[in-house]
Amino acid sequence: MQKRIRKAVFPVAGLGTRVLPATKTIPKEMLTVVDRPVLQHCVDEAREAGIEHFVFVTGRNKGVIEDHFDMAYEMEDMLQKRGKTKEYAALMADLPAAGATSFTRQQAPLGLGHAIWCARDIIGDEPFAVLLPDMITLPGERKSRCIGQCIEAFEKHGGNIIAVEEVPASETHLYGVVSVGDDHGHTFGISGMVEKPPQGTSPSNLIISGRYVLTPEIFKILETVEKGAGGEIQLTDGMKILSQHQAFHGVRFDGKTYDTGSKLGFLAANVAFAMARPDIAPGFLAELKKIIGSL
Repeated sequence: MQKRIRKAVFPVAGLGTRVLPATKTIPKEMLTVVDRPVLQHCVDEAREAGIEHFVFVTGRNKGVIEDHFDMAYEMEDMLQKRGKTKEYAALMADLPAAGATSFTRQQAPLGLGHAIWCARDIIGDEPFAVLLPDMITLPGERKSRCIGQCIEAFEKHGGNIIAVEEVPASETHLYGVVSVGDDHGHTFGISGMVEKPPQGTSPSNLIISGRYVLTPEIFKILETVEKGAGGEIQLTDGMKILSQHQAFHGVRFDGKTYDTGSKLGFLAANVAFAMARPDIAPGFLAELKKIIGSL
């Protein structure tokens, strides 16, 4: 019987060099999009998809992440005493259940594959989700966010699932790229993948967009895989080896993904998420029109 997806890994040890100096003292995952940290948006997405256990692979100077998912006694007491029931309820709603979070350390920046491998003992012998915290998503016509659509595909096809999105051919050298096998519309078989192919050599314009469902066999592979692009242990290289023995399917996410690890993506995410909020959108739109009109 196929096991269901209960756990998700969040690799949060990165330094955030693309948005310095903002990330000199604040982890990039804790920068806010509207009024929620980027990482909270990812956890929200996972929780909506039925994830029960959240595994964070952290690094040095990331203690504030652990604090964010813990009780804040002074703040909670103050809100209750001042009658701020709405704010208190919002804090409690975001708080994970006792025992639902785990934190492990990636001591050196050895790549995404190494970060996933660091979670091996917490995940154990079951399939799991991976959400890259730089990437946050808004739903499309299917109403579910990206990892939810990946889990739906896993329940249908089994094996391993990779979310993909289209980019211009001129940008494929910046990402991991997949080759398309048997096409089923929203999902398709993956016949190959490559990490950051040289310009002009990409097998498609479908990039790996930061959401995965993987089987636990990936851990043994990541333990011995050689360093790849950038001198790091690349998850894509591990998945290529696993694909020789297990099926991989791609999911064409029908919503929108924002790369908050870049300045432009971070600004675009704030606009998009603000416009998706009924309590903020009308006033924010008016301000945007003023700004654009003054240019």
